[in-house]
Amino acid sequence: MTSFFKMLLLGILSLPILAYAKSTSINQIAAIVNDDVITSLELNQQVETIRNQLRSQNTRLPPENVLRKQVLEREVVKQIQLQIAKSTGIRINDNELSSTLSRIAQQNQLSLREFRDALENDGLNFSSFREDIRAEMILARLHQREIHNRITISTQEVDNFLATQASQGNIDDEYNLSHILIASPEAASADEIQKTQKKANNILARLDAGEEFQQVAISSSDGQKALEGGNLGWRKAGQLPTLFSTAVIQMAVGEHSKLIRSSSGFHIIRLNEKRTGEKHIVTQTKARHILIRPNELNTEIDVITRLRQLRERIVAGADFDELAKSHSEDRASAINGGDLGWVSPGQMVPQFEAAMNSLNPGEVSEPFQSQFGWHIMQTIERRDLDNSEEFTQNKAREFIRQRKIEEMTETWLRQVREEAFVVINSD
Repeated sequence: MTSFFKMLLLGILSLPILAYAKSTSINQIAAIVNDDVITSLELNQQVETIRNQLRSQNTRLPPENVLRKQVLEREVVKQIQLQIAKSTGIRINDNELSSTLSRIAQQNQLSLREFRDALENDGLNFSSFREDIRAEMILARLHQREIHNRITISTQEVDNFLATQASQGNIDDEYNLSHILIASPEAASADEIQKTQKKANNILARLDAGEEFQQVAISSSDGQKALEGGNLGWRKAGQLPTLFSTAVIQMAVGEHSKLIRSSSGFHIIRLNEKRTGEKHIVTQTKARHILIRPNELNTEIDVITRLRQLRERIVAGADFDELAKSHSEDRASAINGGDLGWVSPGQMVPQFEAAMNSLNPGEVSEPFQSQFGWHIMQTIERRDLDNSEEFTQNKAREFIRQRKIEEMTETWLRQVREEAFVVINSD
């Protein structure tokens, strides 16, 4: 952006522009964000939405000026991200958007028409809602590219994580947390850090004096969840950011932490609730099958008939093992008499797993189809298995990934916010 353009924008901050919603209203500029603006009308709409959400949660509203400041900052950061996405070619076309809206409607057990009517009955404009969803999809795609795709996790990290967790208790223990961030600028000077710490100490003193954590977060936190009262929801022990894990595990329910320092600033954590995780028990099935595929010589009807004949022989006492070796086209299992070994949930394709789960041990299925061909199957036995090493390692890897995503997202958002040209209209 040229300095001339910046001066031009600064010069028009106090000038009214025509509102796009009502031709008779006057709409001021709330903020300049690079080459774009956030209008007061847009800000008012977002403030009203947040206000309604807080009321529906029976949350006491902060002062109007504080609420507007928090909402405006969130909109500024959102606008910066949308600008980055646009400049780098991220688009969501109407077909993608319509598919997503249809899925949202289905999740609410409504048709798209019924979903639209429900929104409008609640006073929401469907066109605005549609564009909000488009923006969220764009941001998700941007975060995938800028953050998620750049995360790598080494085997050593997984091993270190599991070793640490072993000394801190059950990886599945869960904590309901709230969070306040008092942010400091990137590469902050000693004076800036001291100023941020002073502000953080004042906020901590308010909490120590009994002020409600949720209210303080809404009015004072720089965190992404400020307008939700700082609520981070339930997190398993393994999902806790490294920065917080030691403090949280030692806290009592209802207690808030002292200041926790990071490169982002100063944090305060509150432990709202805690629950002990249960062991992960997996029900495995030992099964075997015979697979036959239709071809130019054998139609689908031929294959089904053949499998039914094999099933009748097995039920009459024939050896499944020998028939699988002679007839199954799944050569990998055929040499073992069709034996698939112990099968865990999610390991097989859905059609196969559904058929397997419908059988009692010893039963032989009727012919059924999967993407691989037609099968008959026999379940041999079932067992309950506690956490396997592979499951625990995969879970640890996912916890590390989520932790890195949160930490990198916070750092990236702070960076793009500081690099952007933003002017707030203080009127």
